[in-house]
Amino acid sequence: MFSSTDQWLTRKILAIAGNPSIGLVIGRDADRSTPPNGSKPSTTVVISDRRTLAKLALDPEVAFGDAYADGKIQIRGDMVRFLEDVLRTMQDTAKKRMRFAQIRSWWLDWLENNSARGSRKNIHRHYDLSNDFYKLWLDERMVYTCAYFPTASASLEDAQVAKMDHVCRKLRLQPREKVVEAGCGWGALALHMAKRYGAAVRAFNISHEQIAYAREQAKREGLAGRVEFVEDDYRNISGRQDVFVSVGMLEHVGLNHYEEFGRTIHRTIGDWGRGLVHFIGRNRPYPFSPWIRKRIFPGAYPPTLREVSRVFEPWNFSVLDVENLQMHYAKTLEHWLNRFEASVERVSQMFGPEFARAWRLYLAGSLASFRTGGLQLFQIAFAGANCRDIPWTRAHIYEPQQSVEERKWMHATR
Repeated sequence: MFSSTDQWLTRKILAIAGNPSIGLVIGRDADRSTPPNGSKPSTTVVISDRRTLAKLALDPEVAFGDAYADGKIQIRGDMVRFLEDVLRTMQDTAKKRMRFAQIRSWWLDWLENNSARGSRKNIHRHYDLSNDFYKLWLDERMVYTCAYFPTASASLEDAQVAKMDHVCRKLRLQPREKVVEAGCGWGALALHMAKRYGAAVRAFNISHEQIAYAREQAKREGLAGRVEFVEDDYRNISGRQDVFVSVGMLEHVGLNHYEEFGRTIHRTIGDWGRGLVHFIGRNRPYPFSPWIRKRIFPGAYPPTLREVSRVFEPWNFSVLDVENLQMHYAKTLEHWLNRFEASVERVSQMFGPEFARAWRLYLAGSLASFRTGGLQLFQIAFAGANCRDIPWTRAHIYEPQQSVEERKWMHATR
């Protein structure tokens, strides 16, 4: 049976987690499980040794993530359901942990500052792992952002195309318009805007692997003359454009650089252009997971809508439309996690089992966070104060898809 120290530690861990319906086991002895309040646990956490148990009591989130990645913790049962249960119950104890979480977040912000040099280092650690790794579980176009599911049964491939159309329609993108994209990933959206909407696109990214892949795709699709992929920081974007778009990059900008980001947008589209930012956010401010920042996404922070206003207000941008695609991201992550699990042996061969377990936890935890509302996915469409191309309604977002030729004719007759 548990020693008195074991019992004290497990009670402390469960209390920090808000007493979810889980069991704790030290070693392989199921008789030493400690379910909460004598109830039958929905899942059981198997902890390899007392040292790991003590670390969990001191720093639950980081210790849990590290121990799971290192194989010192196993989950018996549905991992996503387990994480959902813990995230829901931990909401009740979040205020008690806020001060410590803020202090650690400030320290991490200093270490992982998203300056021009810091951003390159942070992005390299995540996005330059290997294109072959991401090919294992992303869609065929390598889109690593939230998809848009017109129906729940839509495939991931179709949903990613629908997301790109959703973005272009919100922008009311027209043939021959000049677009700049900040943080272009592997280039799918830039190529889509050029091919399907007739736009001329300059796309910026500081990930060398992604830019090299995007340039190769542009050549393969015969779009190299219409899409320029630039390996450079968003702060160095220059030249007047009609449209600014950023999908999945704001999370990497950092709160202390939002006004700098807004200055870049204004320098690009002035008071007359249009824009859209698509980003992971929160309903209320709370420091981002220190374990994810440590092992997966250094320098990341999901902002609230109020915090994002720092991008728009200093430059008098008009916010035209705000949409929350929270459940679409949950659905996207379901697809990614299933594909990752199908390729987990290959991932382990490429990077080792510790890496594979860390990424499984990251994907499963992200899915659980979107399902429970801890994370949101916001799209904000905006325009310069003097922009005259503002629609009366939102009907243009849902109208039938038009060909490039049809849009050229409509644009020429306006």
